[in-house]
Formats: sequence, structure tokens, C-alpha cells
Amino acid sequence: MELRSKIREIPDFPKEGILFKDITTLLKDRDAFSKVINKFAAFYKDEGVQKVVGIESRGFIFGAPLAYQLNAGFIPVRKPGKLPSDVYEAKYELEYGTDTLAIHQDAVSPGEKVLIVDDLLATGGTMSAAVDLIKQLGGTIVGIAFLIELSGLKGRDKLNGQSILSLISY
Repeated sequence: MELRSKIREIPDFPKEGILFKDITTLLKDRDAFSKVINKFAAFYKDEGVQKVVGIESRGFIFGAPLAYQLNAGFIPVRKPGKLPSDVYEAKYELEYGTDTLAIHQDAVSPGEKVLIVDDLLATGGTMSAAVDLIKQLGGTIVGIAFLIELSGLKGRDKLNGQSILSLISY
């Protein structure tokens, strides 16, 4: 099964000039969704992953079942104000301003092996902020996994040599 064929492209969404990669068509296909989780799990099965971090919100979709398959804990990284306990925050640049991510201060223990998962790598700002949060907690990042990478936007360059797996590249 070719995963790329399961991604629907929506022109001019959310604004003119953007060709949006809609993953809902992949998610509703049980075989395609299963294949994605199984590919991620096979790639990281020997890395000793202790925590899988998913970035709000589509990173949750892949991160939770992947954590289950890897026998690891799952950690949500969220927008500010969504986590109930003490958090660390990291700001990052968007093309139209800034945004912030938050993680519980007790989410990762120093030295724990962490895999970070999200649906899409574009400019790298969101993932760079997540990497900063894991490093602030003392976690060891064993990899970063994406369903899709928009390679022309060079987001990989912001991730400073991290080990990156992208299942689909445009």
C-alpha cells in the first residue's frame, strides 16, 4: 500500500496558495493507519524508548498507539493553559507570529529515552520547541518521527542533527 495515495490534498486551505495535506483520509483507512503505526514501531523497537511525546493535536493520534506498541509512556505537549500542573513552556516562530508549547515539569525524568512524534514537518518551529522542552527536562531524544515532511521548507535544518524519520516526503 502506498501511503501517499491515502493523503488528500486541499488547495487554498487554510488560505490561498497553500496545498493542505489532509491526513483524515489516511486515518479513516484502518489498513493505512495500522501500517503507519507499525512502520514507526518497527523503526524504533530496538531504541529502548521509555516515553513517546505527541505534539497537540495530531501528534496525539500517532503518539498514543505508538507508545502502546513500544511499551512506553505517552506525554502530551500542549498549547498554553491546557495542562493542569506546573509546566515549562517554549515559544517558537510562525510565519505570521509566535506560538507556545507546554509540557508538565514532571513528564520526563533526566536520562529517559524519548521519541517525539507529530504528523507533519514543515518549517520545523513546532518540533524545535518540543525538542527544547525535552532537553530542558533532561530527556535523551532517540528520534523524531513524522508521517509527512515538506522537504522544500527545510524544517529538518532547525532540528540540529536529530535523528528524523519521515514516512512520506513531498
